[in-house]
Amino acid sequence: MAAAGSKLPEGHAKGLPEGRPGGLPEGRYGRARTADEAADRKLKIIGSVLGVLLLGVVGWFGYDYVNGAKVSGELIKFDVVSDHAVEAHLEVRKDTGAKGYCTLRSQAESGAEVGRADFRFDQRTDRIDKVVTLRTTKKATSVELLGCHSD
Repeated sequence: MAAAGSKLPEGHAKGLPEGRPGGLPEGRYGRARTADEAADRKLKIIGSVLGVLLLGVVGWFGYDYVNGAKVSGELIKFDVVSDHAVEAHLEVRKDTGAKGYCTLRSQAESGAEVGRADFRFDQRTDRIDKVVTLRTTKKATSVELLGCHSD
């Protein structure tokens, strides 16, 4: 401590220990960060926040995809009834109040598409078993359920 009336060194406040500017003792409170270290810390924080946001968005879309499927269907069997028609047995499961449609596609032996149609299911029940007729341009050899969608 300086004697009364003596001048303190520049940068030192009265009653503070010597060492670092501002009078803090060296090494007691950690060392000062360099500009690179401060920038690295900011980038780590920003990266962490963006990573959490990305996980949240992926989780939201995943939940919506799984929970949002209100209409689903299954092609039980099909029968080629003529050169221009195929009967398909569909089983559709949906929420009782949901309305939607299922898309069927038919192909010829060459693999060419010979028929495609949407079939609506607006009944107020949760399970529908129905045989539908798909018209074709040529003789079909296969029928495929492309998907079911809610309105």
